[in-house]
Amino acid sequence: MMRSITTTFLLAALATRICAAQKDVPWSSYNGGRDGDHYSKLTQINRANVNRLQVAWTFDTGEQGGMQDNPLIIGRTLYAYTPTEKIVALDAATGKLKWKFDSGVVGTQPARGMSYWTDGKENRLLVGIMNFLYCLDPATGKPIASFGEQGRIDLRKGLREPWEQQSIVLTTPGMLWKDMIIVGGRNPEAHPAPPGDVRAFDVHTGALRWVFHTIPHPGEQGYETWPADAWKTAGAANNWAGMALDEERGILYVPTGSAVMDFYGGDRIGDDLYANTLLALDANTGKRIWHFQGVHHDMWDRDFPSPPALFTVLRDGKTIPAMAQTTKQGWLYFFNRLTGELLFPIHEREYPASNVPGEQASKTQPLPDWPEPFARQRLTEADLTTRTPAAHDWAVKTFREFKSDGQFIPFSVDKQTVIFPGFDGGAEWGGPAIDPVRRILYVNANEMVWTGGLAAAGRASSPGEGIYRSQCAICHGLDRTGSPPAFPALVDAMPRLGEDKVRQTIRQGTGRMPSFPNLDGSGLTDLIAFLRTKPSTADKKEMAVALGAETPADAAGLAVYQERCAICHGEKREGIPPSFPMLIGLGSRLSNAQTTDLIHKGKGRMPPMPMEGAELQALLRYLGVSSNDENEKKKAPHDYVFTGYRKFLDPDGYPAFTPPWGTLNAIDLTTGRYLWKVNLGEYPALAKQGLTNTGSENYGGPVVTAGGVLFISATVYDHTIRAFDTATGKLLWRADLPFSGVATPATYMVDGRQYVVIATSNARTPNEPQGGIYVAFALPRHK
Repeated sequence: MMRSITTTFLLAALATRICAAQKDVPWSSYNGGRDGDHYSKLTQINRANVNRLQVAWTFDTGEQGGMQDNPLIIGRTLYAYTPTEKIVALDAATGKLKWKFDSGVVGTQPARGMSYWTDGKENRLLVGIMNFLYCLDPATGKPIASFGEQGRIDLRKGLREPWEQQSIVLTTPGMLWKDMIIVGGRNPEAHPAPPGDVRAFDVHTGALRWVFHTIPHPGEQGYETWPADAWKTAGAANNWAGMALDEERGILYVPTGSAVMDFYGGDRIGDDLYANTLLALDANTGKRIWHFQGVHHDMWDRDFPSPPALFTVLRDGKTIPAMAQTTKQGWLYFFNRLTGELLFPIHEREYPASNVPGEQASKTQPLPDWPEPFARQRLTEADLTTRTPAAHDWAVKTFREFKSDGQFIPFSVDKQTVIFPGFDGGAEWGGPAIDPVRRILYVNANEMVWTGGLAAAGRASSPGEGIYRSQCAICHGLDRTGSPPAFPALVDAMPRLGEDKVRQTIRQGTGRMPSFPNLDGSGLTDLIAFLRTKPSTADKKEMAVALGAETPADAAGLAVYQERCAICHGEKREGIPPSFPMLIGLGSRLSNAQTTDLIHKGKGRMPPMPMEGAELQALLRYLGVSSNDENEKKKAPHDYVFTGYRKFLDPDGYPAFTPPWGTLNAIDLTTGRYLWKVNLGEYPALAKQGLTNTGSENYGGPVVTAGGVLFISATVYDHTIRAFDTATGKLLWRADLPFSGVATPATYMVDGRQYVVIATSNARTPNEPQGGIYVAFALPRHK
């Protein structure tokens, strides 16, 4: 033990001397290094003096929108994005502008970082701007014309034809290896979506060097986990979160997300490799070395949300090259990164089957035995808010309409299902930080309850409604009410925004909304026409069913159903699949003639029923079966749509359950035990009422330094950056920011002075003042 402690101090002292001797220390890769550990050896700012930090400089982009950028610092230059994805080079010591590159492409999506390549003689800055990968001269900001097509590659090309109609955005920077840049991309969460191919391009020419198909082609391993020829039409299974690299061994680690459609997989029956998978690839060739699938046949949007973090750990006297992967579910997975061998046991656990026709949930899902999850896993009535008696009463009444039974419970069409942690985690794209000397992992987490459900796709009353249901309802809901502010309501979109703005947003996307280049011409015109209409009674009725409310029915049809059908199919038509099918949404699956034939002839355990006339028509009406067979020509595909993302918020807009609503956690990498946990963030309005330190939603990750300090901003509502003691979790310092620091900080040294810089913006709180400002902190200069 004493030898270990002595070694630790010697390493720390050595790091201090090395950094002290250097006048300039870069932040040369996304999140500080290709290993994904968010770690800096700098020690000038430490536990003893961090409370003396002050603003060193600011840079106002002069733009509005979101900034999630983790800037690069090379030498004396800081490279960063503006909210509209212009590229700026700043003096890293003063924040003064050196140059700005405007591609002419208006960026509307997140941009979290860029890549700097050098061979010691030539330098290149590779940046994603929407669907393009640009190669710039870092000294001037001008495109290098020999790369791709006049300095850029269109990432839509080579995925699927017609390439102009594909939607992909490079929100997280590519990984550099030798003379290649390896990229994934952000794809839509509903059809149509391109496949999530992982691709390597030559940094000099932009030529394609290799491809790994995350939706396997015939003859490739994993093809059998999809329906035949799924690769031709299935989409996503994409790496949007970023990658990590073992530079010594040339192994690339690629976490992927879910396949489309995120919440209903009737057209992709099977485990769907390599969706929701951590891939270890040969960085030279793209060949698979090993893989681990974290969710089989995902129906909950449980993407791997961040790059893994690499580290070494001692086991039985041996040093093991290891890695940690965070999850939205709030679990950590630990592996031997060379072999994929588990460092803590993971077992397949059984979960319920889906009762939605056409869906086949996986019978099991993998969960680790250890460490314990860093976020709560199940919402119960005992967890509901006590902020006010009225809020509590509302929460209890609403909660009793939900289905809440922990992880991996399939969605249904009769009730909303609780997702906890929510669709945004648990962990999110900021990822963890690792202290490689003390072997501790730090991860911030959301503890937010969301709900989701399905509704039968049904028959659209117009072409525009059909497009809306297939492309837009997944986020904005069937009734167009959305879940503001993340998913705005579209009920009044046309008069509020105007047609030009709506068309532009559909074509280019904005915030979390991808672009829809497949919608053009008559399709876009039809959708615009639909958005001009008011939500129909039918839309509200479908939502009522999906949210668990009773729908009106004529007494005659209800009486027939109760007498003839309820004994098998249930009082609420929920059934007991597969023996007694659910009849909710029957009218979207079967025609009048098909249903009548089934009633007359019976099927399986269902006997024939010689029913005619008014009795038959009353039952058909109750079951929602159209009496007009001409409508069959307009019938939508036999599938389901998502009812929309819905946070469980009380009528005042606060979480309808008890804190914490966001946390920061420290975990010993050797034992898997928690060393400390603190709440992260608060709501300013609640703090004024005395309800402080509740934690809040947070996006962006931590940075850890050899000085024993963890820097993190991330919190959405309180516009604060914080510094914690890495050993104890004690808050050492905090400072106000002009906007939310929903990004990961960077730390670097120029002319012997250490800085911490953070991007700030208010895109996640659209009702507050907007802007985009970089803020750098440093210790006061010696006089």
